[in-house]
Amino acid sequence: MRSIWKGAITFGLVNVNVKVYSATEDHDLPLHQVHDADGGRIRYQRRCEVCGKIVDFGDIDKAYDDGERTVVLTDDDLATLPSERSKEIDVVEFVPSDQLDPIMFDRSYFLEPDGSSPKAYVLLRRTLEEQERTAIVLFSLRQKTRLAALRVRGDVLMLQTLLWDDEVREARFPSLDASVRIGAKELDMSRSLVESFASDFAPERFTDEYQEELRKLVEAKLAKGDAMSTEETFGESSGDEEGGGEVLSLMDALQRSIETNRSKKGGAKKQTTTKPAAKRQTATKPAAAKKTAATKTAATKTAAKKPAAKRSSAAKKSA
Repeated sequence: MRSIWKGAITFGLVNVNVKVYSATEDHDLPLHQVHDADGGRIRYQRRCEVCGKIVDFGDIDKAYDDGERTVVLTDDDLATLPSERSKEIDVVEFVPSDQLDPIMFDRSYFLEPDGSSPKAYVLLRRTLEEQERTAIVLFSLRQKTRLAALRVRGDVLMLQTLLWDDEVREARFPSLDASVRIGAKELDMSRSLVESFASDFAPERFTDEYQEELRKLVEAKLAKGDAMSTEETFGESSGDEEGGGEVLSLMDALQRSIETNRSKKGGAKKQTTTKPAAKRQTATKPAAAKKTAATKTAATKTAAKKPAAKRSSAAKKSA
């Protein structure tokens, strides 16, 4: 990774020098636009509407237009702003971590200690962990003042930029003003359904199916061109699920969902226990053989006793 910014976390008289790295990256397959007739690449040009010339990116400035007047702002003008020159991540306050609403989270950045000793970095990290608090900070990055949360992730301090309060919309839906009656049985069924799906979150179990299918499509077209068959590549479409057109009541939908999920989990358990069961059957074979041998021995003894019993009866009659 390559650092995108250097600065220092400041709170009180304490400075923690850090390097900032982007914590996330895009995994989407890069695509570009082409002309459908001949496959030619479509490119966008920065053309000046006054002189008609194509302008290089380095020759472009920013401007503000209020409808009557236009103010041009050069890179040099923007660089003179005090906040743009600042290299400080200023701690404003430490708040309980559970007070942050996830809707406010924006971009994430990792912080690496920058200096000969990481002691101040580790001290701040351990303090935040023990106090279960998050630092609210202000800093400037790429010509913007940022509000951010400074928190701990594993052994690393990280910044998560926050949306400003006026950037989060208020949800107002008239449909939610209507009075809705939820029955006790419906609530119990809903709880049971949630319990049937209960698990611990493991992000590595989830994949971007669309991107996987897109890569598969690209590979198939590279190999076969327009002769590529969708059915051969992805298999035949399964169509609508069984009963998809049936209108179910809320209770029926809950009940069927619980039964379906339980049967799926039951099938998974049977598959995991099949092999041990086979081993137990193999282990019982010697015992079964012993029982069979014992049965045969008993039968032989019984057969040997029967003639003796007949001879005893004949002796009695002759007497």
